[in-house]
Amino acid sequence: MATATATATAEAAKGSRRRLRAGKRSKTSGGSRRALWTAPLWNLNMEMRMGTQQSCQNCTATLKTWNSPPTGGALKKISRLKGREWLELEEDAQKAYVMGLLDRLEVVSRERRLKVARAVLYLAQGTFGECDSEVDVLHWSRYNCFLLYQMGTFSAFLELLHMEIDNSQACSSALRKPAISIADSTELRVLLSVMYLMVENIRLERETDSYRWRTARETFRTELSFSMHNEEPFALLLFSMVTKFCSGLAPHFPIKKVLLLLWKVVMFTLGGFEHLQALKVQKRAELGLPPLAEDSIQVVKSMRAASPPSYTLDLGESQLAPPPSKLRGRRGSRRQLLTKQDSLDIYNERDLFKTEEPATEEEEESAGDGERTLDGELDLLEQDPLVPPPPSQAPLSAERVAFPKGLPWAPKVRQKDIEHFLELSRNKFIGFTLGQDTETLVGLPRPIHESVKTLKQHKYISIADVQIKNEEELEKCPMSLGEEVVPETPCEILYQGMLYSLPQYMIALLKILLAAAPTSKAKTDSINILADVLPEEMPITVLQSMKLGIDVNRHKEIIVKSISALLLLLLKHFRLNHIYQFEYVSQHLVFANCIPLILKFFNQNILSYITAKNSISVLDYPCCTIQDLPELTTESLEAGDNNQFCWRNLFSCINLLRLLNKLTKWKHSRTMMLVVFKSAPILKRALKVKQAMLQLYVLKLLKIQTKYLGRQWRKSNMKTMSAIYQKVRHRMNDDWAYGNDIDARPWDFQAEECTLRANIEAFNSRRYDRPQDSEFSPVDNCLQSVLGQRLDLPEDFHYSYEIWLEREVFSQPICWEELLQNH
Repeated sequence: MATATATATAEAAKGSRRRLRAGKRSKTSGGSRRALWTAPLWNLNMEMRMGTQQSCQNCTATLKTWNSPPTGGALKKISRLKGREWLELEEDAQKAYVMGLLDRLEVVSRERRLKVARAVLYLAQGTFGECDSEVDVLHWSRYNCFLLYQMGTFSAFLELLHMEIDNSQACSSALRKPAISIADSTELRVLLSVMYLMVENIRLERETDSYRWRTARETFRTELSFSMHNEEPFALLLFSMVTKFCSGLAPHFPIKKVLLLLWKVVMFTLGGFEHLQALKVQKRAELGLPPLAEDSIQVVKSMRAASPPSYTLDLGESQLAPPPSKLRGRRGSRRQLLTKQDSLDIYNERDLFKTEEPATEEEEESAGDGERTLDGELDLLEQDPLVPPPPSQAPLSAERVAFPKGLPWAPKVRQKDIEHFLELSRNKFIGFTLGQDTETLVGLPRPIHESVKTLKQHKYISIADVQIKNEEELEKCPMSLGEEVVPETPCEILYQGMLYSLPQYMIALLKILLAAAPTSKAKTDSINILADVLPEEMPITVLQSMKLGIDVNRHKEIIVKSISALLLLLLKHFRLNHIYQFEYVSQHLVFANCIPLILKFFNQNILSYITAKNSISVLDYPCCTIQDLPELTTESLEAGDNNQFCWRNLFSCINLLRLLNKLTKWKHSRTMMLVVFKSAPILKRALKVKQAMLQLYVLKLLKIQTKYLGRQWRKSNMKTMSAIYQKVRHRMNDDWAYGNDIDARPWDFQAEECTLRANIEAFNSRRYDRPQDSEFSPVDNCLQSVLGQRLDLPEDFHYSYEIWLEREVFSQPICWEELLQNH
């Protein structure tokens, strides 16, 4: 019932185009921000948002729900102590006051505990009642969070969180209600908000941090990463909340706050993308591997986005175009219709391919038919552009055109590629092979020698290759190699805790992602993710309905953002820790239909999704705490603001594309899933977004399935093929543009997955399922040595030894004949 109401509200908001008023623009946005399609987004501080250094203001703003009842105004006086304000107190007085609040948390009354918890939340939010600007609010929020942690506030709130999770009365009350609202999770939302603010403020590092704060940060990271006081890591507790919510046992959990906190905890304990790159360099040095040829983050930052495709009739909309027979004689109009990607100039210069000879009528018609065959299986695509095309500019002079100096990526070659090349060469020139021998070149012509030399110069040995080889040796020689020494890293501790419940965790995350996807339809059996956004009383006026609809859409976008970032972080860290941990998580994601789910997410107008403005900046934290809220009207909501895109949605799309790349890379069976689900036209539409990183991962996904799409598709999409060549890393001897790869045999697909699954099970069994009495431990079969072993007996046994003999031995009759017969 609540889901249906929220869906109707969201549809009403869509009818008004979900345009908002931003009020005063944030100081961090600046006046130099330009449209999505007129400037490369990496120039707009993309590094901060695509990495881990998101601003604290943006992160804390996503925590607040606009429809939550206001509590800050009623708590502005809690920081007064003997007539003085919080900002005027000395540090010792502030610590004493915090200790008083923590003492008052240990009461039986839930109302009194909630009041004190809200007082702590007011401190964590920066005591905004005494601040004059947003900068002051953020400064005091950071200071107060460090102070709260030093006084033990996080441990106290963790105990309260355990109590609320185990509160069966609240769960049963929520299950009996026909519609769950935001009032059913008041205590949980306050607790999770305080913990989120503490994690986020302490996590972010600054050069001005004192030594005490740096020490507190490392201590906090250790407490969250490892099991403290015989308790599981904090991330596992949040994972259990997610599974409990999806199972229907606790439908009142505020799932958005849980997912945001879980994402930040994993990022804090394991490290973000930049820390991950440093760990990768360190691990390669420990294994004796050569250093990386380039930093992938820096390479992507230096890439420029391609121009968006033409806003004329797209080939995906060819069902709306007249048949080819009616286009004869109108060569100009047909040429405009069949423009595939003429404006997809890779470096924003003049298109060099436009000087090609014009194609014949038969070639153009066959190209259009091939494209219509691919795109005909999809729903109706977007027909009208969101914005008018940019005005035409005068052609650039030849002197001003700056052509690229080379390809952005250094080519790589696997050991398997060299072996495959030598196998083919030996069969051709000699007539037999030498297995995995890559050194013997006797009998091969000179060009083959040069080719092998070039391949070895670009040979790349990954950390995963070394780990797989070590695992094979441990399986073959368990006795001689002994036990493996596994370092107790935060990633290893997290994997050990997630191992036995990992399938349930992945299924729960994908269920929530499906419910939050904009292309999902409301179903009766779907989970209700709007429990912490719907008010107790549904809106009556049109303005209230529009505001609720915008809040619902924003709520779903934040959930998609947190889940996509969480899954990507887990996959990248598990891959670095051990390749089979990564493969275990990947297989369960594939088994839970993650690939079609991501494709379903992208089967929409991605440009419209990225430019959506489900945000009202005057209602976001900390703006809403400083400025007087203006009166919102339907006209102001429809007026919109000057922002041309949404960083949150762009971040989610890139994360999902990277996740899809992780799942399908070097997996032919999963690549065939992309082909079966007709992902090529879906991914091609995403190229309209002018962002270098997003286009790079789209082109990667198109590259791995190009050989399966047929010659006609490649012929009709030469601009896409050129973009792949110029942007994606090259693998020597990789026939990605053709269909003659020996690894593409369909009968090997099932065997490939089965072999991988067997290797994963063997790895988990060897490392984590070892019993105490191992089958490889020696057994003593000598009777004298066994009877001669000294056993530690309790002290009272010496006093009762004779009684024990009388009761257990002498008084028991023994039938020797029966004993001899049985043995």
